[in-house]
Order: sequence, then C-alpha cells, then structure tokens
Amino acid sequence: MNIAIVGCGFVADYYLTSLKEHPELNLLGVMDKVQSRAENFARFHDLSVYLSMDKLLDDSRIDIILNLTNPDAHYEVSRDCLLAGKHVYTEKPLAMRYADALDLVELAESKDLQISGAPCSLLGESAQTLWKSLREKDIGDVYAVYAEMDDGLVHQMPYRKWFSASGIPWPAMDEFEVGCTLEHAGYVLGWLPAFFGPAISVTAFSSEQITDKETDEPLVKHAPDLSVACVKFASGMVARLTCSIIAEHDHALRVFGKDGILHVDDTWHYRSPVHIRRYIKIRRKMIVSPFKSKRLLSGSSPSRLLKRGSQSMDFCRGVGELVQAIQENRQSRLSSRYSLHVTELALAIHNAGEQGGCYQVQSTFDPVEPMDWAK
Repeated sequence: MNIAIVGCGFVADYYLTSLKEHPELNLLGVMDKVQSRAENFARFHDLSVYLSMDKLLDDSRIDIILNLTNPDAHYEVSRDCLLAGKHVYTEKPLAMRYADALDLVELAESKDLQISGAPCSLLGESAQTLWKSLREKDIGDVYAVYAEMDDGLVHQMPYRKWFSASGIPWPAMDEFEVGCTLEHAGYVLGWLPAFFGPAISVTAFSSEQITDKETDEPLVKHAPDLSVACVKFASGMVARLTCSIIAEHDHALRVFGKDGILHVDDTWHYRSPVHIRRYIKIRRKMIVSPFKSKRLLSGSSPSRLLKRGSQSMDFCRGVGELVQAIQENRQSRLSSRYSLHVTELALAIHNAGEQGGCYQVQSTFDPVEPMDWAK
C-alpha cells in the first residue's frame, strides 16, 4: 500500500529504519512545514518531497498518511488527512484533548476510514508472549500489575548531542512541554487494555517537580515530569503505573498472580524476555524463588533491529498491521476505538494534577485479537 509521511522530525528516522522490515509499505514521499527539513530528510533517504500539504492530500495514489508531526499538531493534521479520504496512522497521542481525539475517531468512522496510532509495541514479541502466558494462566489468577516508565534525569543528560540519522536534533522543548506521561505512558497503556479489557477508572496524581529544565530557551508550557496512577479495569484487574523523567531508568512490568510473577525487563524492547518466578513455601514463610524461567518468545524470526532503547522498536509494525487490516476489510488490532481508549487513559493521568482524583473513563473498544503467530 502507498503511504506518505507528514513531519520529518527526530522520530521520522526511526520509521525509515524499520520501513526496511515492511515490504508491504511503499513510501511515495514526505512533507514538512519547514521545507528545508523535508528536503534534508528526503535527500538523506533518497525520497520525494511534497511541496505543500495540499499537494500531498491531492495525491490520489496515497492510501495511508503517517502523521509524525509534534503532538500539538496531531489533531489538525489528522483531521485534514481524514477529510481528504486518507487512512491515518499517527504518533501518540491521537490529540491533546479527549474531545478532539473522539472527533477524529467519529470522523474516520463516518467516512469508512481507519485512524490508528502509536505506540505499536503491543504487536511485538514481548507483549504477545506475555499475553499468551496470561491466557494460558502460567501464574494462575492475576491480581495486579506494577509498571514503571522512568527515564532518569533527562534534562541533565547530554541531549544536545542527540541527533537522528539524518541529523535532526532531539526535540527537547517538545518533550518537556508535552510531558513524560503523554510521551511515554502509552508504552504500558497500549498493552494493558488488550490483556484485561476496557478500563473503567483512573485514579492519578501528576506533578512538575523540576520547573527549570535548564533549556536553552524558556519553556512556553509546563507539564508533569512525574505521575502515578492506578487503573481499574472492568474485569476487576488493577494496574499501578509510575512515569517520570526523574527516577532512574526503569521500564519494567510485573504481573502478580496466585502462582507466581511474570516479569518483563523493558517494555520498550520488542524482544525483551518474559520471565516467570514462582512462590516457594519454606516452613512458615513464602518467598519468591531466586530462580526464574524464561517463556519462549512468540514470533517467527528474530528482529534485525538490534539497537538499544527506542531505536530497537519496529515503529512501522503498526502501519503494517493497518495495511493488513484494510486489505482484509477488518479493524486494525490498534483500532480507532482502541487508540482512543489508550489516549484517554494517558490524558487522564497527565491532567490529574497535584490534587489528584478519580476519573471515570468514557471510551471503550471491541476485544483485541492476538497476532496470528501468538495464538
């Protein structure tokens, strides 16, 4: 299927890296509001450039548009694409306000189109293996999930030396002004509703603990750099999620069940091993075994994306799933309603503030099917 990219910033290079893994995707060209940035990106990757958004939208060959603009532009760009009759795959979140995200979903449905969104790590080997383990009750009945999404003191890191493959600097201002919850919580929130069904409430707290991020220019907007949330699912499951750019790097997820603990070291890494640790009763005590067994990863072949951190992600896997869904006349596993649900949860945590409170979730979605190779 023919695709085009709007937004040639830092993350776009990650999509181009993983594009090689997806021969079903034919990239026709790219566009950016900063013409020189689009030209530099296109020159580096040997691509064609659309000189304006109108020219891109007028190209009848395009089936899907990848919206890789900054978060504040997601709603407007995605809406223009849908109005032009194009399917959309967007970077997270769908929009910065729930009402706008809902508007995009309803618009897509009214035009018989699909809008899907990142992150797509639910489709990765680790998530699918963990999900299969849950379905097969490897640890019995499940009681709770603890998840961390901490990245350390990012503002003190040498991020001014971070550049994408085509030379785009890491967007520090966007990252700090949008906040770590909207930027990163989706990597966990994108898994849990698929595993446990729709969430019904979010009890959360969010705070900006470091007001001066020592940026080269003053921040125009301020956002939480720490959040804590308990998400209650209609199935009765509860998940606790912490997210920060303060605590030391930790992307672990633990699922606590009657017969043991499922553990994933890094939810960002598509092939992070899934371990099981059992409970042992010794005399009058019960402890967690120091020995762990590894659940064989589902999947047909090892990924060739072997770098660490975000560079290890197959960013185009969600786009590939959208292509397959359109060709099979079904909803994507990362459907419009599912993406809306994940967006609503992230926004609820982000907007909780220091007073906190319990937010009643409005959205829901149809059950998500595991990948065929992980059933």
